[in-house]
Amino acid sequence: MSVQWHTYADARAAADACARKIAALIEEALAGQELATLAVSGGSTPKLMFEKLATEPVRWDRVHLFWVDERSVPPTDAASNYKLTEDHLIARARIPHRNLHRVVGEAKPALAARRYGEEIREFFGLEEGEMPHFDIVHRGMGPDAHTASLFPGDPLIDDREGIAAATYAEKFKQWRVTLLPGALLAAKHTVFLVAGEDKAEAVRAVFREEYDPKKYPAQIASHHGRGVIWFLDEAAARMME
Repeated sequence: MSVQWHTYADARAAADACARKIAALIEEALAGQELATLAVSGGSTPKLMFEKLATEPVRWDRVHLFWVDERSVPPTDAASNYKLTEDHLIARARIPHRNLHRVVGEAKPALAARRYGEEIREFFGLEEGEMPHFDIVHRGMGPDAHTASLFPGDPLIDDREGIAAATYAEKFKQWRVTLLPGALLAAKHTVFLVAGEDKAEAVRAVFREEYDPKKYPAQIASHHGRGVIWFLDEAAARMME
């Protein structure tokens, strides 16, 4: 596994370090190309990261924002990953709305997934079967080792052909749209931000258990991704010693 991981005292310190790394990777990308692409995830720890990232000297007019996954709710719903990003990053950093590529969560899940995949194909100029190469994908992980909206046992974990799909998260009784493994693995850089004692066993399993992505979906990135860096707080990393 060509994976790095760094541990910080608490969630705030891990989030700040993750934000600084994302900002540096954006600048690195913009040094050699006109636009940079960043796909983000939702959650409580990302909120801290977004707040820090909004203060970084990023040239947001040249960054296009995508979402790793989204719940099937309108963009004004408290559960919306778009709303979380809007409130804590987009509005604060004044990211131009023309640079936003959200999942239309208020549409029927299958339609929203198809539209999102088509928008990504159009933006990247992809031929059929090609994958987008996001400059940076930011991801989290749940206590069950799920990442994006790929939960243990989901058949989509084996999908390397599609870009995005609708999936039903039984655990939350909720439809979602998620990027698929092929698109996630094609990213140039992947940063995981994971905090909290409830994540410790999942972190250990991802790094220490035999490869079984149907059981530990987050293993996919750590075993097959490139440029993967994990930012952990001490609570999440406590079983890694």
